[in-house]
Amino acid sequence: HQQQAYVFGTLVEVSIYGEPDTRAREAAAAVLSRFDQLHRMLHAWQPSELSRLNTAFARGERAPVGTELAAMLREAQTLATESGDLFNPAIGGLIALWGFHADIPQSQVPDAAAIRDWVSKQPRMRDLRIENGAVWSDNPAVQLDLGGYAKGHALDEAVAILKSHGVANALINIGGNVIALGAHGDRPWRVGIQHPRESGTLATLDLLDGEAVGTSGDYQRYFEVDGRRYSHLIDPRTGWPATGMQSVTVLVAGERAGTRSDALSKPLFVDGPARLAEHASRLGVTHYLAVDAAGQKHISPAMTARLR
Repeated sequence: HQQQAYVFGTLVEVSIYGEPDTRAREAAAAVLSRFDQLHRMLHAWQPSELSRLNTAFARGERAPVGTELAAMLREAQTLATESGDLFNPAIGGLIALWGFHADIPQSQVPDAAAIRDWVSKQPRMRDLRIENGAVWSDNPAVQLDLGGYAKGHALDEAVAILKSHGVANALINIGGNVIALGAHGDRPWRVGIQHPRESGTLATLDLLDGEAVGTSGDYQRYFEVDGRRYSHLIDPRTGWPATGMQSVTVLVAGERAGTRSDALSKPLFVDGPARLAEHASRLGVTHYLAVDAAGQKHISPAMTARLR
């Protein structure tokens, strides 16, 4: 059984195997309903619980925060620290400056002085204070954008919902961020890894129970000016879109696999190919497939053994 929807600005698909039709439909509907709730909670540029916080931060005010969003922000803080702030959901202001807080990018390079101004303010997740049902920022430049976290979090939520409905085998795909539950009959769930410059796939990968795969690429949200590509993946150190990679795919297993697969592909993309193996090791990522700006592939030994 398969159900699709358009959430988080992308196509979402829930595939369930080996369950009665009624149970499969109810379970898939519950997952998609939850995705819609998260989308409305975390939207960065339309009215949402997250945008309400951003308004308060800009005014230097405290804002009440729900228990659920507070837990997400704490988890995002931890991931940001692990990544050396290359995963940095606090740079929503920079992302907006580049025109990516819109359904269609603005296709205009911002003024260099405005970029330098944002970078000089150094908004970081560590600037957030979350206590007693309230959140505030020591830095008024902090503007939250959880676009590099929300899809992964949603994958983990989906697994919990499906299990609560008695579903043992499913595949959840949120725009290329994928998590597997159980298997597809007598074989694992099989997914394709998108080629960043051509139609079709670079490779296919069998996902085992509980494994998640996440990809960051410059081919989904971008614009071109004078033949140069500018993607939504901003390097917080420079304020400019990262240019060292075309795509980075990571495979993650274990606790919070969906969330970590989404978040941890970002710092590897932003930091580029030079220290890829070292950086992946420090983040605990053993399985990765990257394509650098020149089109050269970088594949970890562990991932090589898994790819077709």
